[in-house]
Amino acid sequence: MIPILFKIGPLTIYSYGAALVVAFYTTYFLLSRELKRLNYDEKLASDMIFAAAVGGILGSKLYYLIENYDRVIEDPTGMIFSGSGLVFLGGLMGGTLGVTHILKKNNLPWLVFADIVAPLLILGYAIGRVGCLLVGDDYGLPTHLPWGLTFKDGLPPTSTHNFALYYPWVDLTGFEPGWLKVHPTQLYETLSGLAIFAFLWMRRNQVKVVGSLFFTYLIMAGLERFLVEFIRTNDKYLLNLFSGAQVISLGMIIIGTYFLIYPFKQDEDFEV
Repeated sequence: MIPILFKIGPLTIYSYGAALVVAFYTTYFLLSRELKRLNYDEKLASDMIFAAAVGGILGSKLYYLIENYDRVIEDPTGMIFSGSGLVFLGGLMGGTLGVTHILKKNNLPWLVFADIVAPLLILGYAIGRVGCLLVGDDYGLPTHLPWGLTFKDGLPPTSTHNFALYYPWVDLTGFEPGWLKVHPTQLYETLSGLAIFAFLWMRRNQVKVVGSLFFTYLIMAGLERFLVEFIRTNDKYLLNLFSGAQVISLGMIIIGTYFLIYPFKQDEDFEV
């Protein structure tokens, strides 16, 4: 864990914030190049990334607070102003609304631009998960696997006491009292996110049906999150089997699959 990268006098550079900056600048660089290649005004990239950043961060934080309402009740100030809260689903919804505003303002086709940004959405998410790993947030269930990690300064630290306090639904049978090793699900998601990005990026010049790349992204990103949730600490609500994130992920998979089977016509666009 490296929650603080370095300090320069009174200036403190936090790893979580640095990961977000890297994610946004990386996606901005690639988006501006794509817009230029496709004969769009590359200056749109800054507006879109800024809108996605603001909407994504606000959406992420709001979803995180709702998902962890019990911890918010215990420590509202700490939870609201903590460095944690990069929740993919909330960020996707908030960022989508932000970018949609820019597209409507400039009278641009939503589905066309959804295809353009689809690979960048998962790339930004994959980079952001590195920040979660460094700060010790969004880790998985306890494990005896050799690559399991202990987050002694995590959010919260991975001790049996904290698991009993914050995640009482997690079965700790077979684990000794004290510090626990947990699944580094942040790393799992970074690696799978990079793999999805590579797949979508290579296919970006092969889009024959408008929106198909974006709906493929919905399926792959939804499936990735649905599967990793089985080894996350999030409580299961639906039938005591699926978390809230899994329910939304299933919705992403269903929407993506439906519109791949029944695509929009080339002269149609998707209204949000």
